[in-house]
Amino acid sequence: MTAPQRHTVTVNGSVRTLAGTDPATNALDWLRRQGLTGAKEGCAEGECGACAVLVVRSDGGTGSEWAALNACLVPAAALDGQEVVTAEGLGTVDGLHPVQFEMAVRGGSQCGYCTPGFVCAMAAEYYRADRLAPAGDEAPGGDSVRVQRHECGPNGFDLGALSGNLCRCTGYRPIRDAAFALEAPRADDSFASRRASAPPSAAMTRLEGGSGTYARPADLAEALALLADHPGAMLVAGSTDWGVEVNLRSARSPFVIAIDRLPELRTLSVGDEDIELGSALSLTEVERGLDGRIPLLDQLFPQFASGLIRNGATIGGNLGTGSPIGDLLPALLALEAVAVLVSATGEREVAVADFFTGYRQSRMRPDELVRSVRVPVPLSATTAFHKVTKRRFDDISSVAAAFAVDVVDGVVRRARIGLGGVAATPIRALATEAELEGREWTVETVRTAAEVMQREGTPLDDHRASAAYRRAVLGTALLRLQADSTPEPTVEA
Repeated sequence: MTAPQRHTVTVNGSVRTLAGTDPATNALDWLRRQGLTGAKEGCAEGECGACAVLVVRSDGGTGSEWAALNACLVPAAALDGQEVVTAEGLGTVDGLHPVQFEMAVRGGSQCGYCTPGFVCAMAAEYYRADRLAPAGDEAPGGDSVRVQRHECGPNGFDLGALSGNLCRCTGYRPIRDAAFALEAPRADDSFASRRASAPPSAAMTRLEGGSGTYARPADLAEALALLADHPGAMLVAGSTDWGVEVNLRSARSPFVIAIDRLPELRTLSVGDEDIELGSALSLTEVERGLDGRIPLLDQLFPQFASGLIRNGATIGGNLGTGSPIGDLLPALLALEAVAVLVSATGEREVAVADFFTGYRQSRMRPDELVRSVRVPVPLSATTAFHKVTKRRFDDISSVAAAFAVDVVDGVVRRARIGLGGVAATPIRALATEAELEGREWTVETVRTAAEVMQREGTPLDDHRASAAYRRAVLGTALLRLQADSTPEPTVEA
């Protein structure tokens, strides 16, 4: 493997060493051992946001952006060579950062436990390049202004940026008021100025300790060589799943290979036959790169956990973990996506519909990883993603259903339905698809198909929902799709 370049992280402007850090140590614990105790551990699974910190990421062009991440999930080793800012680094007692000031004067902080995480998540949104851009304008990097999916203030602040910060002992109104009071960054704001420069390059890393080895290879070829030498290695990108296993179940791997910064896995291309999405792109990057080209995913993204999670989570990670309740997987099934698998001996393609063989098991060999996912075009005209969960955002689904239907002259020509949470793997609702195709897209047809859909899969009773409830949800989801896609009849005056 290429010799590592450095084992340091720039934190709040100061260079700190990772030397002596065990590979299983997460960024939150490492930061707190550095005396930076503002970030807290509330849940250790990326739900509460008390551990949020800022990192410098590519803005998709030549510049940078500030992204908020859950430090409890990110391995400290993943920060090698990177720039991190904690709540302590944003301002001082004598010179509060604008976000800190507004939170203080508007009563947005009470016990203070969650406040540093809120401040970091708010700061990331505060510095979003297109936050104050009028509709239709472009961000400095050339990207079109992001579609706002949540309540936005007159200052363009998208409250969805705080969806991963759950402790609100002050009540949500003071926090909302603080967010909506933020103006544009000052001309001499160093954090705003940082966006004009390129982000740090990925450091080649090899960190060893009692729990094993963490390795960040230089390129895909080196990653595949490592995987061939260590076929049981854990592949880690955003670590939004592996981080939970490490924190809550004390999971360890003798060899961890970081693939999140491999350039070969971070491509996005739009062709005449398909749209190809690199497996190591974060969901935030995928959403920005697609810019609305796949409407079904546009419906899914705001329901996929929180912005803090989407800034790390990847398509390859969702496929690799193979969770039956992974939100992205039903959508990939409905889109008839294909996974491109690669090993040191070559590439092969496996349809996502054929990818899973059992609970968290797949057709991927020990020496393979997911290079990309291809979504064939043209896309279906009628699409929807329905997620039923106990909490609207940042929660695991009880049932997820993704639909892609083509209706021509009132007749269903093609139907693809992906389901999650109703079997040991994500599944296609094949019987329901067959019941729909060739029939008129009417309430009567859909009611019959809904009865079939209620029998799809093998739903279980658990603490999230009963099997009966899950079956009922399946039926109503299809009826809702038909109602939402059918225009209301016009009434003559």
